[in-house]
Amino acid sequence: MIDFHYWPTPNGWKVSILLEELAVPYRPIMVNISKGEQFTPEFMAISPNHRMPAIVDHDVEGEPVPVFESGAIMLYLAEKHGRFMPDDRRGRKEMMEWLFWQVGNLGPMAGQYSHFVNYAPDEQAYSRRRYKNEYHRCLGVLDRRLERREYVLGDDYTIADMICWPWVLIAKAMGQPLDEFPSVTRWRGVVKARPAVRRGVDLGKEFRRSAPPTEEERRVLFNQTAHTAGEQASARRRATP
Repeated sequence: MIDFHYWPTPNGWKVSILLEELAVPYRPIMVNISKGEQFTPEFMAISPNHRMPAIVDHDVEGEPVPVFESGAIMLYLAEKHGRFMPDDRRGRKEMMEWLFWQVGNLGPMAGQYSHFVNYAPDEQAYSRRRYKNEYHRCLGVLDRRLERREYVLGDDYTIADMICWPWVLIAKAMGQPLDEFPSVTRWRGVVKARPAVRRGVDLGKEFRRSAPPTEEERRVLFNQTAHTAGEQASARRRATP
């Protein structure tokens, strides 16, 4: 059994999709990031960066294995189960390149763009334009990669697709049309049609945000520093019986 600490966001969907594709037993544990549950001592023992997703794998010899950071989780699960990853050295090299590309480029640029589209308190035109352009650039990189390939690594669907896809799924919701990226559009539809992908995205859909964050939620979600994050964690420890 795997404990899956999760909240329905693109980063959470990466891992929920993989778990559904693997069809392994897992127990979703919701981490309400708007309420600061990522700062509980129990969760920070698993994810010291106080970010979800994270897992604890109980199906191992000895002590359960905690894993934090979405890319590390996906690599851990794919290697453990021997699925959704290439067998040859060159293929594994390319898989690692695209995993690192997603966690270092597509995800952060899309995440920052989403912040300025959905959460920033005023227009902040420079910041919004900066991340919109970077997200647009990343979509171009991905489109060129997919021009002559069914999936990111070629003919086979892998964790490289699963890790990139959630941040493309939300493009239109952020006001970024995909018309000029025909290969990305085709690939987005192919992946979306997979039943396990739909189940992964639907996990916890009742908790998705339907209104702008309150001021208290903004305080918890944004503008954290080393000091304020530590204070959050300390307050949670004091509140624990």
